Amino acid sequence: MMLSIRRAEPTDAAALALVGAATFLESYSGVIDGGALVRHCVQKQTEPVYAAALADQKQALWLAEAGPGAAPVGYLHLAPPDLPVPTQAGDLEIKRIYVLDKLQRSGLGAKLLAACEDEARERGAGRVLLGVYKGNAKALGFYERVGFQTCGERTFDVGGTVYNDWVLEKRLCRRLEAPSPIRFFKVSARR
Repeated sequence: MMLSIRRAEPTDAAALALVGAATFLESYSGVIDGGALVRHCVQKQTEPVYAAALADQKQALWLAEAGPGAAPVGYLHLAPPDLPVPTQAGDLEIKRIYVLDKLQRSGLGAKLLAACEDEARERGAGRVLLGVYKGNAKALGFYERVGFQTCGERTFDVGGTVYNDWVLEKRLCRRLEAPSPIRFFKVSARR
């Protein structure tokens, strides 16, 4: 299976809403309240929500696709921080990073994160922040492996039910070499 990552465009709002809802349901079904999951997806994983984010110059989104056919399989959403921790000038927040379960551990999440970090460096950011559910051991393990550390806590409303999250940070160093413009790679899907 050929996977690619590209910067999302205004015409990608529907694909982002679809992969956003699919990956959120896949990640949290059986972990948090099902009714809250559905309400969250109906309210937050919508085409108008993503269209607004895509229209905002301060935000950036990447779409991961599987070929042939460019099916959406993951995404990352970067924006100015809105977290209850002290922020520094230039900080950015990863609002969402999700990859379909069958492609986790394929390197796709790391590639999305690398694209985001390159953008953050170009914007002069010294660190990226994110919130992650305290009960999401798989995500916490990924973030630890790629260099994130705990810097605070927050509560997060999912469809009217409040959950406790860690706030994580990753300090960014300047790259000495130019990043590769090619973001295509081949992986085998788990079975």
